[in-house]
Amino acid sequence: MVKVKLTTKLDSDVLVVGLGALNKKLQIESGTAQVDSTALLSTLNAMGATGKNDEVIKLPGKSSKLIVFTGLGKIESNYNPEVLRRAAGAAARELSGNKSASFSLPHKSVVELAAIAEGAALGSYSFTDFLGNSKKDQKDPLSIVNVLTKFTDTAQAKSAARRAEIIAEQTFLVRDLINTPPSHLTPDSFCLQIKKLASKYGVKIEVINDAALRKGGYGGIIGVGQGSANPPRLLRVSYTPAKAKKRYAFVGKGITFDTGGLALKPAAGMEAMKADMSGAAAVVASVFAIAQLKLPVAVDAWAPLAENMVSDTATRPSDVITIYGGKTVEVLNPDAEGRLVLADALVKAAEVGKKSGGLDGIIDVATLTGAQVVALGSRTSAVMTNDENFSGQFLTAANISGEAFWPMPLPIELRASLDSPIADLANIGDRMGGMLVAGLFLKEFIDPQTPWLHLDIAGPAFNEKSAHGYTPVGGTGIALRSLICLAELASSQS
Repeated sequence: MVKVKLTTKLDSDVLVVGLGALNKKLQIESGTAQVDSTALLSTLNAMGATGKNDEVIKLPGKSSKLIVFTGLGKIESNYNPEVLRRAAGAAARELSGNKSASFSLPHKSVVELAAIAEGAALGSYSFTDFLGNSKKDQKDPLSIVNVLTKFTDTAQAKSAARRAEIIAEQTFLVRDLINTPPSHLTPDSFCLQIKKLASKYGVKIEVINDAALRKGGYGGIIGVGQGSANPPRLLRVSYTPAKAKKRYAFVGKGITFDTGGLALKPAAGMEAMKADMSGAAAVVASVFAIAQLKLPVAVDAWAPLAENMVSDTATRPSDVITIYGGKTVEVLNPDAEGRLVLADALVKAAEVGKKSGGLDGIIDVATLTGAQVVALGSRTSAVMTNDENFSGQFLTAANISGEAFWPMPLPIELRASLDSPIADLANIGDRMGGMLVAGLFLKEFIDPQTPWLHLDIAGPAFNEKSAHGYTPVGGTGIALRSLICLAELASSQS
């Protein structure tokens, strides 16, 4: 875990400062730290430094053994918190092998301070659980982040530092779960791991096993998981504070590995399908964080967990299954499986929420469609909704968190493509607009009176390219911070 400390003095061997450019002229942004800008700029110019985002340059220091310059891009009088978050994260990623570092980046508010602390903490991540003999050669990431600031004594700043630690802790959990190979992460082992953590965070756990799922009529989860030797599960994680101001249900797609089933995926890239449970990891960890922050918001996280495999018991194209609650679905494509497990969980989440007095909103999070990546790329996730006000609240939260989400429509004219001649609906429709068709499918299992968001995080959930900012290669933890911010906004409402 990463410890975040606020300080007014340089108290480590590594000093991190900002570097930017204005009118093509380099400028050092060192916050409250004093540095010899003239001499350092001469060296940096000679090295060809640019100050661009994600540029990190290390030089021997005077007051510290090492001084690290992290790119801020264009010099600003007030920096966007996400610029500071990414700059701190980029530096932290380059500092493995050092126990601690002092971050002195420009900031004029606790909001900016929080972004620096959060970015540095998020960048201090590595995943070495499955290294063998080579593990001894790996350098540990930062474990202590010192942030130089004039706000050290305020309760708000201290709260921001603690929040950064919690954000990093739960993001690391999400990343670890995503990065764990499917040989070690199955529906059952996912539940066991979360169950071990539940008492630590003061939340309740319920696990519905495969026998109970079959008996209870959860045809989506059973239908997807029946081809695997590793049986499916439905996991519920509940946080119910006294006098809760809002009540939400978060539902996360939990396909621990997706072969495509009898619509087998090509071999190239299939290894990334261990990340198909990113939504489940994000919703569960978000509840842990909300509980740690003691927010007056009740949340149930639901994780429908299954392994979509090829076998003689796997669901066949043209099979008809019955979703929890009674709707029937013709499974035209077994590789469109995420929406099937989500349908079961969405109906169940709404049912439980109604018994508890009703939900103020239900959000599903899923690596659902390749069409999301085609439409928005690998760093921006999609938001679809039946309630523009609720979507607006979430997008505000996402903007605060620094996560990129973009609103997408649910065109009514695409709904007819999901019609089936033999069932209530089919699990696929028009290929063009496939991301939107998937959203329309899920909308069929939502009470129109309940505010609902569908978050498609297919591309941003797993970084297959190079690391950037505070984002490593592999699992990213996308959606976690936005869900937490949404709960924080709700808790601040009168």
